[in-house]
Amino acid sequence: MSQAINATRAPFRRWLRWETLLLVIFIVTVMVNIAQSPVYLNPNNFINLFQLSIEKIILAVVMTFIIINGEIDLSIASIMGMSACIMGRLYESGVPLEIGIIVAVAAGALAGAFSGFWIAYVGLPSLAVTLAGLVGYRGVARIMLEDRSIGDFPVWFETLGQQPIVGSLTFGLILFIMLFIVGLIVLHRTPFGRYVYAIGNNKQAAVFAGVRVRRVKMTLFIVSGIVAAVAGLLIAARFGAVRGNTADGFELDVVTMVLLGGVSIFGGSGTLVGVGLSILIILNLRNGMSLVNTTGNIQTSVIGMLLILSVLLPNWARIGQELLRRQRLRTALAPHTTQG
Repeated sequence: MSQAINATRAPFRRWLRWETLLLVIFIVTVMVNIAQSPVYLNPNNFINLFQLSIEKIILAVVMTFIIINGEIDLSIASIMGMSACIMGRLYESGVPLEIGIIVAVAAGALAGAFSGFWIAYVGLPSLAVTLAGLVGYRGVARIMLEDRSIGDFPVWFETLGQQPIVGSLTFGLILFIMLFIVGLIVLHRTPFGRYVYAIGNNKQAAVFAGVRVRRVKMTLFIVSGIVAAVAGLLIAARFGAVRGNTADGFELDVVTMVLLGGVSIFGGSGTLVGVGLSILIILNLRNGMSLVNTTGNIQTSVIGMLLILSVLLPNWARIGQELLRRQRLRTALAPHTTQG
């Protein structure tokens, strides 16, 4: 256990090479975008680059914690859609929007707690539990609204998603910056963050060391549900309406951002800095493809390929490092074997 916790104290050093590679890829992506379109350097384009994916990058922050912890939450986008639909349905029924927002966030927290209970206390695999949530929560959203859309929200609510609040920053961007900074501190500079890494490295060792594994996992999934609900409200404010398919398919981009950032799908390693660089790469790729009128299907295919590579490349790197280590060990032992 002590080795697992000590390993978490220097995650930046361990993944320095991967993050350097991400930085190089980001720079190359920016240079290609500049060469392809003169519009790319327009300040408004940079604002739109983040604004059009603000909900996804917010979700990527909390997903980083969950995957490092050795779990996954595939229901996060469905919770987004369900929470947005709950808020819209209540508002349509005459409930004040402020009450609808509170209920929607509470619904997200309950959905996260429901998943956390089965994963942390019953011991079911998070892949199965959250996959069921992906289908179930999306079904709830579609049942509530069917094929309708609900809009005409108050001006103050739509302003949160559409208009700058501070300078050129919208509420969503401010929220992301704050969440990213808090996540960076918690994950890399607090005992809770060390517990997240330690559990992802070796759950049984963490249990024997006295770490409250169930509580940590439960906390992560509740926070995930709350953040997903808030992201759902943001997308409702940005679009000015909600539908049953709101945020459909967002989980693909979110998981890709995290894995491409160097977070191991098996848990226990990765940094939020790497995820931040991954976010910049994916947003700029999508933005560049949009500026040259690349279709949505091709964009989705590119993101899918990135997801595959983000899983394969770290594993290939680990295999290469292990082979190199063994080769060095054989080389070091060779003189002793000859002498014997």
